[in-house]
Amino acid sequence: MPTRRKKGIERLFATPAEVLEKSVGAITRGKRALTNNRPVRRAGEYWGKLGPGLTTGAADNDPSGIATYSQAGAQYGFQLTWLTLFTFPFMAVVQEMCARIGLVSGRGLAANIRRHYAPSTLYTVTSLLFIANTLNIAADLGAMAAGVRLLAPTANPEMLVVLFALVSLVLQIFTSYARYAKYLKYLTLALLSYVVTAFAVHLNWSDVLYHTVIPSFSFTRNQIFLLAAILGTTISPYLFFWQTSQEVEERVLHGETTVKLRQRNVNDGEIRDMRVDVWSGMFFSNLIAFFIFAATAGTLYLHGVTNIATAADAAAALKPFSGELAYLLFALGIIGTGLLAIPVLAGSTAYAIAESFGWRYGLYRKLKQAYAFYGVIIVSMVVGVIADFMHLDPIRGLIYAAVANGVIAPIVLFFIIRISNNKHIMGRHKNTRSLTVVGWVTTVVMFISGVAAILTLFY
Repeated sequence: MPTRRKKGIERLFATPAEVLEKSVGAITRGKRALTNNRPVRRAGEYWGKLGPGLTTGAADNDPSGIATYSQAGAQYGFQLTWLTLFTFPFMAVVQEMCARIGLVSGRGLAANIRRHYAPSTLYTVTSLLFIANTLNIAADLGAMAAGVRLLAPTANPEMLVVLFALVSLVLQIFTSYARYAKYLKYLTLALLSYVVTAFAVHLNWSDVLYHTVIPSFSFTRNQIFLLAAILGTTISPYLFFWQTSQEVEERVLHGETTVKLRQRNVNDGEIRDMRVDVWSGMFFSNLIAFFIFAATAGTLYLHGVTNIATAADAAAALKPFSGELAYLLFALGIIGTGLLAIPVLAGSTAYAIAESFGWRYGLYRKLKQAYAFYGVIIVSMVVGVIADFMHLDPIRGLIYAAVANGVIAPIVLFFIIRISNNKHIMGRHKNTRSLTVVGWVTTVVMFISGVAAILTLFY
């Protein structure tokens, strides 16, 4: 009997056990082949290393940030696109310092400042941070409601604001940190909608890349303010506090529940993984900002639409020139980024205030274990909702938030650099000389930016 026919008869009369055994073997071989696929395995390992750095970077592109980038693109075309390349190293270096402080010291940023410096400055900084973050929360809640109404015009905006605030509170207070961190990580994918939008509007990419590499700036009052607003929304103080505390939360998640345990177990591998996470997150943040600049500059500016006050305005203005797809993606991006950014804004305020006063804090704790910490989150959200109901001018809100960030950032950066460069605190993981230089340059740039933002209010 020919071999092929013989094997066919054997398969025909095989017992169920033999069929099951062969099926399991085939599945196992398939899994082994997938595991042995080096690109797939490396991609999985890379995704596994991403965490606080990715979510922090993505949260930086909140609806207020989107509105700021959209204003710049609509008013000046590609002229200011170079800022997305300029801010990347500054942002990445600062956030790496913050992450390293959290990893090595086992404490949040405010807790470290309180421990090593006079608390009076810290109280001032946290008060300003509360104001700036609350203004951002109000603007972001309003932008998310406007984003929904772009898709469902009959929806009640006040009800949407309350709904988004409640969803954020429920997730932060009643969801375990492990699950909550996973939600935030996957919410970062919402930002990819802006990448698709930029490609959907058929840009002149040679022109885009030229202005990205070759800086151009006009020293007008409006451009100076926009520069300050872009720097303030990109290198934001709330990210400093959030990044540091999230590194602590991650260590607690892995069973290191005391400061001594967290300090003792730091190794070079963890530092390397942190750098991959942070630099990837900051690159992703600036990449998304680049595509928002490009999409609005390549459509709105070219068609003379320069009056953009909110992210929803940008989405609505795109529709006549870019079609339904770009309009839909831009609107969905506003909602997704708001769901990511609002918990970060409220959470960073809670970390800063709780650590400043020595209260128990941490999203890994239950509500009854950290009433004051969660109380700050609730108050931030409630005040943000009330501020939104007052229908504050979104442009004025951005101005005040930019000014507050400009005042806070240089002060907090001073402490970040001093702490991360302190051998007594950081040991062999203290800053290198090049990181320290970039840190001080960032501080000077943010100081000048803050002064410029204030001056634009009076001149």
